[in-house]
Amino acid sequence: MARKVRKKLGELLVESKIITQQQLDGAVAQMKGTGKRLGEILLESGLVKEEDLVRALAEQFGMEFLNLDRPETSSRIDLKLVPDEIIRKHLVLPMVKQGGRLKLVIHDPMDLELLDLLRFRLNCEIDTALASRTQIKKFLDGAGGTKSAMLSTESLVTDSIDRSVDRSVDRSVDRSVDSSIDQDAAEEAPIIRLCQRIIIEAVRGRASDIHIEPGKNGVNVRYRIDGACHVRDTLPKKMQSPVLARLKLMAGVNIAERRVPQDGRIKLVVDGVSVDFRVSACPAYHGESIVLRILRPDSVKIGLVNLGFEPDQLDVFNKIIRRPNGIFLVTGPTGSGKTTTLYSALDILNRPDKKIITAEDPVEYNFNGVNQVQVRDSIGLTFGVILRSMLRQAPNIVLVGEIRDREVADIAIQASLTGHLVFSTLHTNDAPSAITRLIDMGVKPFLVASAIQAIMAQRLVRILCDKCKQRDPEPDRKALALVNISAEEAAMGNICKPKGCDACGGAGFRGRKAIFELMIMNGEIRELAFGRATVGKVRQAALRNGMRSLLGDGKIKILKGVTTPEEVAKFAQIEGFNPNEIK
Repeated sequence: MARKVRKKLGELLVESKIITQQQLDGAVAQMKGTGKRLGEILLESGLVKEEDLVRALAEQFGMEFLNLDRPETSSRIDLKLVPDEIIRKHLVLPMVKQGGRLKLVIHDPMDLELLDLLRFRLNCEIDTALASRTQIKKFLDGAGGTKSAMLSTESLVTDSIDRSVDRSVDRSVDRSVDSSIDQDAAEEAPIIRLCQRIIIEAVRGRASDIHIEPGKNGVNVRYRIDGACHVRDTLPKKMQSPVLARLKLMAGVNIAERRVPQDGRIKLVVDGVSVDFRVSACPAYHGESIVLRILRPDSVKIGLVNLGFEPDQLDVFNKIIRRPNGIFLVTGPTGSGKTTTLYSALDILNRPDKKIITAEDPVEYNFNGVNQVQVRDSIGLTFGVILRSMLRQAPNIVLVGEIRDREVADIAIQASLTGHLVFSTLHTNDAPSAITRLIDMGVKPFLVASAIQAIMAQRLVRILCDKCKQRDPEPDRKALALVNISAEEAAMGNICKPKGCDACGGAGFRGRKAIFELMIMNGEIRELAFGRATVGKVRQAALRNGMRSLLGDGKIKILKGVTTPEEVAKFAQIEGFNPNEIK
C-alpha cells in the first residue's frame, strides 16, 4: 500500500487562500541563502498570522491544533505533570497523563530531537498537540508570575532574612560581599536569596524595570510592567546597605563608591533563558537609587506584525527598509520602543549577503551576523569616530543609535548619499518635527531634503487583556471627544474596557503595542524642507499625502477593541479640545 504523501506547508496555505501562489514563490526565493524556514519568512513579511501558520502546520503533520486563548482549551493544561524547569526551558505544556503516555502541547513539530530528549527525561511516551509559540509563552507568563508580581501581598522579607540582618547590621555589607564571592555559601546568604527573588519575580512578571529606591523609613521595591510602575514591597531601612551592595557587586561596579553615578550589567539565567540586566546606580538624598532594566533577548524578535502595525502601514514599512540607500528615522521619547522597531527591521534584513554595522550607546541586544560597536566617550570612541570607521568597512546597512549633534547627522547623511541604508533615532514629538530638528542642528536643508527617505514617530500604549476585556456600551464621552471619535463611530466600532483577571494580574491590560505616524518623503515635502518651512506646513503636506497621525492610528486600535480611549489620549489628543463643550 502506497504511503500517503504529506502536503507541503506552502501548498496548504495556498489552498486555504491565506497566501497567493505568487506570494509563496516570492517567499521560497527569499529562503535561498538565508537558512530560514518558509514559515519564518512568511511571518516576518506579514503575509500570514502566526495562528494561521500553526493551524496549517498541524494539518500538515496530522496533529491537534489548540487555541490557548480559549478558556475551554487552557483549562485542560495541568502544569503539575512536568517539572517547571522543563516547561519553561523548552516551552511545552502538559495536558494529561494516562497509562504511561503524556500529552504535550508543543510549538515546533519538526523538533524531533526535543521530543526524544523529553521521552528520556520524563521516562514516558509522548503524544503531541500544536499551539503557537506566542500563546504558549503568554500562558506561562500568566500562570507563572504576573499575578504574584503585581498583586501579591506576601512580603519579600521573610523572618529568617529579618533575623539574619538584625544580628549583624553593622557588618551586613561585608557579609553580603564575602558570601557572594563564595558560591557554596551563596545559597545560604539571606540577602542573596532576597535579591535573587526580586529579580526572578520581576522577570516572570513581565516587568521591564526593577526600581530599588531608598526612602526615609525604608526601601521601596517597584516593578514597571507594561509601562506602569507597581509597588511590590517596602524593605526595612536596615536592609538598604546590604541589598544595594549585593546588586552593585552583581553588576560589577565599585561597591565602595556612593558619590557618583555608576553603570553596570548583570547576566543571569532565569527559567532556562539567559537574561541581561542593565544596571544604573544614582546617588540620591536617602541613599543610592538602583534601576535594573531587564533586556530579554526575544523581546526584539517578536516580528513586525506584533509591533502594532496596521496592514497598510506594514506594507509601506517593509518597502522602506528594503530600499538600497537613504536615511530612515524613528522618533519618540525614551521608552517608546524605537530600539525594538529598528532591531526588528535589522532582524529581517540580516542576511549573509548583507553587511550590517551598528554604533550603539549602549549595546543592549546581541545579534549574530551583525557587527555591533559600543560607544565609549571616555576613550574618544564617539558616534562620529565609529561612523567614519564604519564607512571604510564597506557596509550595506548602518544603524546609528541616536543622532545627537551635527557631526553625527552630517556623517549619517553623507553615508546615505554614498549608497548606504542608514537607520537611526531622534528625539522629537512627531515625524514632521524631525526635519526642522535636523536643520536646527546645522544640517543644510538640501541635504535633509535629499537624504531622508521616511520618518516614523511612535508611542507605546497598553493593550487590553484578551481574556477579560468587555465591550463598553457607554464609553466616556469626554475621552471619545479627546481622541476624535464621534458617537456614530463609537456605536459602529468595538470599543472595549478593562475588567481584570488572573491572567493580567487584575490590571485589565496585558502587553503593549505601538501607535505609529509614518511620513514618506515626496516631492512636496522635500521642497518644504529645502525652503525651511514650518512644522505645521510640513505636517499638512504629509497628511494630504496619506500620512496617518498618531491619533489616527490610535483611533483605529480603539475601534477594534485593542486599547482604550484613555490610553491613546495619554500620548495623542485632538487639538483645540474644550472639555466644557461636552455635556
